[in-house]
Amino acid sequence: DGMKPVQRRILYSMQQMGLKPGTQTKKSARIVGDVIGKFHPHGDVAIYDALVRMAQDFSLRYPLVFGQGNFGSIDNDPPAAYRYTEARLNQIAIELLEDIEKETVKFVPNFDNSTTEPELLPGKLPALILNGATGIAVGMATNIPSHNLTEVCDAIIAYIKKPEITIEQLAEIVKGPDFPTGGSVSGDMVDLFKTGKGKLIMRGKVTTENIKNKELVVITEIPYMVNKSVLVEQIANLVQDKRIKDVSDLRDESSKGKIRIVLELRKDANSKFITNALFKYTRLQDSFNVN
Repeated sequence: DGMKPVQRRILYSMQQMGLKPGTQTKKSARIVGDVIGKFHPHGDVAIYDALVRMAQDFSLRYPLVFGQGNFGSIDNDPPAAYRYTEARLNQIAIELLEDIEKETVKFVPNFDNSTTEPELLPGKLPALILNGATGIAVGMATNIPSHNLTEVCDAIIAYIKKPEITIEQLAEIVKGPDFPTGGSVSGDMVDLFKTGKGKLIMRGKVTTENIKNKELVVITEIPYMVNKSVLVEQIANLVQDKRIKDVSDLRDESSKGKIRIVLELRKDANSKFITNALFKYTRLQDSFNVN
């Protein structure tokens, strides 16, 4: 199912509590308490951090949890304490849990033998490929990028229809990773899919606009895992040190999850030159080492 044990236990616990899509959200504190008491006898902070990440649309390509309240931001603002936030399952999480009560997976006793928990979730969705995973466990490191749901499902169908399909043919369907924060990705995708190792270059999305005879360079998407406020600070420092010239103003106009960083240019400035400088000197161009 591509889940870490704490994620699996949170989803199963929420399903047992009846927190399905369309129902009322419940306090995160209640969910964390339930998970600690029944399945995961570790710190509440670790459990809440895992719950929060599953609700962030900039961390997961397909968030499994619907969060109500402050669940942090792309500027690395911390989420509110669990007594303030509420949550329930997203529809996509139900696809991972469906038919779990029909003995589809093996159940094992929990830590104090008071109840049982699933070893794996039925996992109708290939969640590991969709949301990716990163971490180190039992001496093995992994860094899997996220992929597009439609492409992955099309690839599965193509594979069922033709089991001897080649990786090159599958790479025609799954063009490459699909990160939650957007941007573009480049690299040798076929080699990446064949070996499972490689380096991706991620770039933010930059456009130019003309408003009142002023040329603007506007950033609307940024690479995955890049902190937006740090990026804005990086650009401001470069403008101040005159390593990026001809910028008269820099504003962060982002709101409601939509990113919009605006650089106002002086007259006769070359927007191409400034865009290239952004890619070269800031994390607007970043790399992702696939493993």
